Amino acid sequence: METPPQGKTAPVVIYIAAAAVLLAGWGGTRLLSLHAPAEKHRVGRMLLAPMIAVADPCIMQPQQPAATGDARVDALARSCTGPDGSAAQLVESTLSTLQPRGTTVATTPQLLGYTLAAPLLQLFRPEDDNWAIDTERVQRIARTIRDTSRPVILYLFATHFATDAPLEAALASDSTNLAQTRDGPMAQGRYYDSAVNNWSLASTATDLTARRVQAARALLSELCRLPAADLAKIQGVTLLGELHHLFPDFEAGMGFDRPYRVTDYGPHSTAGFQQFLKQEFTSIARLNRVLGSEYRSFDEVLPPGRDIRSEPLQRYTEHIDSFAHGTLPVSGWVFSDAPKRSTYPAWVHVYADGIFMGKTPVEQGRQDVLEAKPEFGFANTGWRMDLDFRTLAPGLHRIDVFMENAPGQISLMGTRQIAIMDRQQKTPVLHPQKPLPPHAQLSTSVQFHIDQPVEQASYYYNPLVPLWHTFRGRQVTEYLRFFDQVVNASCLKAVPHYTHQIIPFTNPSWDANKFAIQASLQKQTSGGLKLGVSLYGHASYGAGFHKWYASTGHHSYGVTEFHPLKPMSTEELRQTLDRHERKGADFLSFFIEPYWQGKVVARGHNLFSFDPENRKFGADKLYDAMRQHLAQPQ
Repeated sequence: METPPQGKTAPVVIYIAAAAVLLAGWGGTRLLSLHAPAEKHRVGRMLLAPMIAVADPCIMQPQQPAATGDARVDALARSCTGPDGSAAQLVESTLSTLQPRGTTVATTPQLLGYTLAAPLLQLFRPEDDNWAIDTERVQRIARTIRDTSRPVILYLFATHFATDAPLEAALASDSTNLAQTRDGPMAQGRYYDSAVNNWSLASTATDLTARRVQAARALLSELCRLPAADLAKIQGVTLLGELHHLFPDFEAGMGFDRPYRVTDYGPHSTAGFQQFLKQEFTSIARLNRVLGSEYRSFDEVLPPGRDIRSEPLQRYTEHIDSFAHGTLPVSGWVFSDAPKRSTYPAWVHVYADGIFMGKTPVEQGRQDVLEAKPEFGFANTGWRMDLDFRTLAPGLHRIDVFMENAPGQISLMGTRQIAIMDRQQKTPVLHPQKPLPPHAQLSTSVQFHIDQPVEQASYYYNPLVPLWHTFRGRQVTEYLRFFDQVVNASCLKAVPHYTHQIIPFTNPSWDANKFAIQASLQKQTSGGLKLGVSLYGHASYGAGFHKWYASTGHHSYGVTEFHPLKPMSTEELRQTLDRHERKGADFLSFFIEPYWQGKVVARGHNLFSFDPENRKFGADKLYDAMRQHLAQPQ
């Protein structure tokens, strides 16, 4: 990772998930060049459901908070606590600053509701030598829904971002709750100002999972006591938050330049991988034919976990790195003022040994580039194409990268020499080269950088690695399905359930396979769960997301976090929201700060909140545009 939010940007409150999203591991970038399908008319209206941070200032407050002497603060405390306390008044006070009072539902462009984040691991209190459900906190969540007339998205929040819940420390002391790299259980990490608990998802038979389930069941049970009219306000349930595999140095380890350490290598996961291979191949002989290996039984097959460049291997199939699954990224950024004068987008063409391999548009967000060069005025200078190097014979290959800034006119940006290695690590020899296509000299006004591949990089394909990544992706989907069944056992079974995932195609510098979430985004592998995605930057307003979404098999989706990372006019925001509605978005959520009696509640504010006082990423302008959008007639 370089500078935020090209990787991730510091979360200030516990509900911030990833600020940006990652790039597709296998072929996702190629999907971006496909033409979008014709838009379909959508019946029904999209719910705008801003996520208001009411838990800390209201729901988690003690039953009798000490008086402060500040009439406004004490009034908020009284509304939150007591025998009938809830966050309902705080929710309405906040939303009334966003949408003018007196606005009728029939005339608004979209319905305005809210997202209520229920932090599951904070719903416990210590009791003797154990932990018990804090019934008062659970009831405050239920009363918030009861006493707020607006529709709501219920967010069952329990992700790796720490919430400072006392229970978390107890759970973290048990290594069975922690994700494991090849080097063992991962200790607590940091993500800028927030702690990260490296929770395991390799097994549901952990105390961590049991506590998540216990809290969810207690909350769902309380909600199911509400009258039917109140239950009908719940328009959807989102599960857990970002659920994916983890790795060391979560703040900066998302790219390709660190020693490769992913999860999960615990005993349960290793045994599960062996069982997965047995189910897929039925006989060890068949697996050996695919791998070119000589295993005597599935029990001998261990997950790949060593780097052939720096560590001795007993078997070639032990090798793993960011590329061992068979593709390498050709990526970077480019800026030209030509796109400002023309509607034709810039493209990057990639050649190997003089042979055209493909092209990719220059449209991906590079906030790090914009931060370093604010004179560019926009962040969408990134590009990436994943090259399947399994099609290249062992030896040295020349990669040439061209920029197309006008139809049929290309200019050479740079050349890299790479080595495709065989298992014996024989000295590579340069392959014959075909002549490069006619091209012009690159304009001196063009600025660019080629991030990947680096000069003289070497690549080894290990056929066991894609199987390992497939299994890791299955672990993610199975954990989500397990938790989905918890909700299905309640009165909210018929309410749509959504994931709350980052997506794999907009950050050119991330290694998507570290997260292993691709399968959880596809309809055929997500079971009955609907797609819920967090969209930042170009993914929130550009065509790329919609092109990719058409490939997932889903027929509708929820936007669990939305931030363009740039200011928008009211009309530009309206067009963006309308497009999501037409494409099938059931709801769209964005962060806003809680307001009480017309003033923002003092707390650690979210860096991504749409708010008049937040000038980061144009958030103040976005708040104003949203407010004007909601005030305009349909």
